[in-house]
Amino acid sequence: MRISTRGKNIDLTAALKEHVSKRIGKIDKYFEDDTEAQVTLSVVKDTHVVEAMLRLSGGMLIRAEEKSPDMYASIDMVVEKLERQIRKYKTRINRKARQLDIPAEGRDGAGEDEPRIVKTKRFAIKPMSPDEAVLQMNLLGHDFFMFTNAETNEANVVYRRNDGNFGLIEPEV
Repeated sequence: MRISTRGKNIDLTAALKEHVSKRIGKIDKYFEDDTEAQVTLSVVKDTHVVEAMLRLSGGMLIRAEEKSPDMYASIDMVVEKLERQIRKYKTRINRKARQLDIPAEGRDGAGEDEPRIVKTKRFAIKPMSPDEAVLQMNLLGHDFFMFTNAETNEANVVYRRNDGNFGLIEPEV
């Protein structure tokens, strides 16, 4: 596993880097392929924040964030959260694979405890700027809004962040 660690408003000591490598490195056992982990450590008003994002083969991303008064505790909590998400993800993949082996008539009721898509919406996407999209999102009272970026002519998403600001998701070329 390739682990890149960076810090915001904090000096990354060798001990912190080693703790991140040791704890995040344990997640490697869940993957056969080479995985990339990006870990950001930051301090905001006496709160130690750890954000971790795993980039798996096939483009799958797993992200976790934890906050606490202690940086080492935050690192440990984010690893636990990642492990839970990975186990959940692996369980779902295995369950889907088993369902494919079952004849169609035996599948009735399978997977009822899992969330599923229950509604589909279709709407016209008009080209607009990200600022216009944020305005439209606010007018609709939503937390995200999909639109065609007028500058790039690609599908983008704007979303409301937990800190009150907005984010923009663009496709990677």
